[in-house]
Amino acid sequence: MKALLALEDGRTFPCKSFTGAGEAMGEVVFNTSMTGYQEILTDPSYYGQMVTMTYPMMGNYGVCPEDIESDKIQASALIVREYVDFPSNWRSTGSLADYLKKEGILGVEDLDTRALTRHIREAGAMRAVISTSDLDPASLVERAKQIPQMEGCNLAEKVSTERPYFWSNNRPEFISLDFINPKLEEGSPNSRDARSCVSTSPYSTHRFDASLWRHKGKKHSVVALDFGIKYNIIRCLEEVGCEVLVVPASTTADEIKCLEPDGIFLSNGPGDPEPLHQPIETIKALLGYKPIFGICLGMQLLGLAMGAKTYKIKFGHRGGNQPVKNFATNKVEITSQNHGFAVDIKSLKCSAPNAAMTHINLNEESLEGIKDDSLKVFAVQYHPEASPGPHDAAYLFKQFSDMMRS
Repeated sequence: MKALLALEDGRTFPCKSFTGAGEAMGEVVFNTSMTGYQEILTDPSYYGQMVTMTYPMMGNYGVCPEDIESDKIQASALIVREYVDFPSNWRSTGSLADYLKKEGILGVEDLDTRALTRHIREAGAMRAVISTSDLDPASLVERAKQIPQMEGCNLAEKVSTERPYFWSNNRPEFISLDFINPKLEEGSPNSRDARSCVSTSPYSTHRFDASLWRHKGKKHSVVALDFGIKYNIIRCLEEVGCEVLVVPASTTADEIKCLEPDGIFLSNGPGDPEPLHQPIETIKALLGYKPIFGICLGMQLLGLAMGAKTYKIKFGHRGGNQPVKNFATNKVEITSQNHGFAVDIKSLKCSAPNAAMTHINLNEESLEGIKDDSLKVFAVQYHPEASPGPHDAAYLFKQFSDMMRS
């Protein structure tokens, strides 16, 4: 089925839909990974974006339920050079096309992905529309210009969990309101403490405290602020001895302190970090309280909480082959990345004199890692959990565990 992709700057690309009729819109970005399309599609950091895969052939190994990184496809469209309709893989439970159709996501092929990628590298990531019904270039270009810009949009609130959950049997186990201890009666011995621990939205009038932990003392109790967390991050935290409670992005510092955690994790997520005013204030209030570890958007929010500024990268870092230098070891790590914003190094040096730069991107020298021992915080811009990608940086999860232990 014929389709057309139109960028906001007027460039158009003819293509064909392999998922039937439909339309999609969002910011067009490219990913250089050779595999992992299912993990990429379900990564909440891609919310509001159409993903172009630079490797020419996609779909050859099908899809598998064990490879998802969230509860649904987050990208608004998948753009490939050649789609393979008959997968060959013993783990496969279906085709990529059927998976996209089931979730109502448009997939297109026969598009010159090399030309599109080169154009984005020169002009930057930009808004676009793909349609199988409207094939008029002028019409689609005008529609692309009407899509909200990525800058200034709080996208994390759209992908964050609405209810807290633990990780159990390789899936989220949401906490029912009946499980949370009810608010103590007014006038009871601990009523003042109870009032201080009563959540507003999203926990209604139920108490939210340390009694929630199931393995307190046996495992590190970690509160993970969910700005779009990937499932494999939770798995990696569990593997180093953490019990993880994932909470909504709107959770306040007082609510987190009521849980008495051993550590706090700041997750990845989509879009511009600067509009996330409440999470930034929450992180500010938690600096120095307990060890904090951030990944991707989590690092950007930590940087903002420490007084730094962020900026939009021209075409972002997305793929499983990004070279990063670790200053502690003086070695290069090949990393998995997916972000379009970064922390400004100069502003961080001015606002947080005790902060140290731990990693840097070797392609264009953007900041990839920070730490401040006085505040017990560290963060990286890339994805040590990979999924998909290399595992060079998996040691960071143990580093967080060791920090909580000491």
